[in-house]
Amino acid sequence: MLVVEKNALSEEIEGYVNKYGKDRSSLMPVLQAIQRKHSYINDFAQQEVARLLDIHPVEVFSVISFYSFLHSKPTGRNIVRLCRTISCDMANKSKIVQAIERELGIKFGETTKDNRITLEFTNCIGMCDQGPAMIVNDRVYTKLDPEKAVNILNEIK
Repeated sequence: MLVVEKNALSEEIEGYVNKYGKDRSSLMPVLQAIQRKHSYINDFAQQEVARLLDIHPVEVFSVISFYSFLHSKPTGRNIVRLCRTISCDMANKSKIVQAIERELGIKFGETTKDNRITLEFTNCIGMCDQGPAMIVNDRVYTKLDPEKAVNILNEIK
């Protein structure tokens, strides 16, 4: 049965490569397509992408590990990303961190036991004048305080 899954995933990745192209410049759109469907890019998918684009697997992994929006391990259904820049630090981000971790019972870098929420720090999201800021899935929230952050979490729980 595992062979069938591998073949299905291989065919899926081949489809993405045919759609986006067979050269190195197609790496990012292929990885994004895989992640959109599967929520992360597992080791087998990374190997297949490398094989089909004729690049080294280390290159594929380095791209995934460099970009905070790509994942090589499973994540929760909802991803909460809190900006970790100096401007958010100066706007009392630490109080937001404490409130979120207390509310969910996990630390940043972890996922809730029910796999509903993953907490991550991310580099600048371009909202420095409105910090602290966070992104929940694809939605941006700005000018956070602890109460506002917890209310946002309660909406996705």
